[in-house]
Amino acid sequence: MFSETLLTAVRDRFCHVESCPLSGPRVFFENAGGALTLKSVVETTTRFAAIPDNQGRDNPASRVLMDVIDESRRLTLAFLGVGSGHVFVGESGTEILFRLAAPAGGRILGSSLEHPATASARHQWAGHTGRQNVTVAHDDARGTVDVAAYRKAVTPDTRVATIIHTSPLTGIGVDVPGIVAEIRRVSPDCLIVVDGIQHAAHGAIGLGDTDIDGYAISPYKVFSRHGYGIGWVSERFVALPHERLEGSPPRSWDLGTRDTGAFATFSDVVHYLDWLGGQARPDAGSREERLAAAGRAIHDQEHALVARMLHGADGGPAGLASMSRVSVIGGIENPRREGLVSLVVDGMAAADVVARLNEKAVRTHTRKPDHYSANVLVPLGLEGCVRVSLCHYNSPGEVDRFLEAMAEIAG
Repeated sequence: MFSETLLTAVRDRFCHVESCPLSGPRVFFENAGGALTLKSVVETTTRFAAIPDNQGRDNPASRVLMDVIDESRRLTLAFLGVGSGHVFVGESGTEILFRLAAPAGGRILGSSLEHPATASARHQWAGHTGRQNVTVAHDDARGTVDVAAYRKAVTPDTRVATIIHTSPLTGIGVDVPGIVAEIRRVSPDCLIVVDGIQHAAHGAIGLGDTDIDGYAISPYKVFSRHGYGIGWVSERFVALPHERLEGSPPRSWDLGTRDTGAFATFSDVVHYLDWLGGQARPDAGSREERLAAAGRAIHDQEHALVARMLHGADGGPAGLASMSRVSVIGGIENPRREGLVSLVVDGMAAADVVARLNEKAVRTHTRKPDHYSANVLVPLGLEGCVRVSLCHYNSPGEVDRFLEAMAEIAG
């Protein structure tokens, strides 16, 4: 776990860590709905919002804007852990996923664990291109989908496959490299698209070790702000037919004039992770090493916080595992859990639990069987759950405050 000194330095870099600007002091465990924002992101947004010049003009300001965009693309490649491909900006992570389509032919394959951002895009493009759309079932008990599930469904004529990196409802990660390897074994030329929206804030991405073709991120869930999404496409995906202005360069994926501040604020995210990696591993000699170190540090910090939430700590309040009325989706012992616990309290509606936690100044969120969460909740026979989502800047003391509140609510 982070030292007290490092945790203080981390928390000092974010806005509204301990207090909501509208409701006052609170513990923020709603990070899956949008992480806290870096102070540098707010400053950068203000600075670039005031610049009247556009990109592609013959003036000094315009040239600076283009340099900012180019640098942001390079930094985003480093964040993703890849050395090639194309980074582009869209309206949101959801919009990015809807744009990652491919020519007709063969089958399209995905899983029932997927967020509707991916599942709906897959369904739409299957209809547009006349493909058979195949959905493999996830493991209800473990809250994830594994290699074996894809192995049963992938065929040589699978032309597009989608994978969710981490479920935003169960918080359980997916073995992306293992699934990709299985797809490539059966259908080597398949285009593989990964929804990284939930995973991106919770550890290294490392796409360089994974032979995929597309990746989508929602920056407001990775310490930046609302209003844009980031997509990455492989070199072979870049040249495929896609939405672009007629006559524009073939590698052009940005539709219209994009906000330079969007690119710049994601650079702020990468610079922050670079700093964090240097704190975690002072001997790291390159940005890539520091970013990898930051990913490991974030993963380890969140793992320790979740363990405390589930099992408690010596001298602290009891963990969720000891509360007889509390059930945890995905199971208590799940090594792929990433900074998120979704729970049910026997005899209480999820919305009532969230309301009681709000009264105790602990911010969480209700998930119900709507178009966002029915894929996970309905097979479990649940009418709702409480999503408790944390990030590396949360503290052991905040976990204990949550547990004390839960002991009273579910006692």
